[in-house]
Amino acid sequence: MSSFRRKINMHFFLLVLTTLMAANPSTSTSSAPPPTKVQPNAWYTKWNVHVVNGLSNNKILFVHCKSADNDLGIHNLTVGSVTQWHFRENIWLTTLFWCYVASKSDHIFVKFDVYWHDDDLFYRCNGNNCIWIAKDDGIYLKNIPANNDEFKHHWRLGRGLLANSTIV
Repeated sequence: MSSFRRKINMHFFLLVLTTLMAANPSTSTSSAPPPTKVQPNAWYTKWNVHVVNGLSNNKILFVHCKSADNDLGIHNLTVGSVTQWHFRENIWLTTLFWCYVASKSDHIFVKFDVYWHDDDLFYRCNGNNCIWIAKDDGIYLKNIPANNDEFKHHWRLGRGLLANSTIV
């Protein structure tokens, strides 16, 4: 092999090695702390979403969740019960699920997104397990790593729902 070709091979090897070291912080000698956010493997991660009735006084929680491709149907949850589903994100990372939830006895409702591609959501959901809880004062997202419920949405007065149960 010519010395020119050996130099090219050596430069290529050093370029690959440098690129790998830069892409993988664990091989670095830096004393920086590791990242705190969970980075799921995007489109092939199996996601689980839960909507929990945490209301008081035996109130029924009406739940209707959808995505652009899936209507998950209507659920009337008793206190302490849950509706849940699982899915894999689309290859474009644009999957979005949203829900309409209401306490019919109190004439309150809220419409909100329950899944979208977002690093902060991934962290709170511990990578793939989002738990939304309807409580008397609003909607909470379970921050699994911190082990607490974070307030996210206020209830609105009214119904916000068409007669055929379509989310508006």
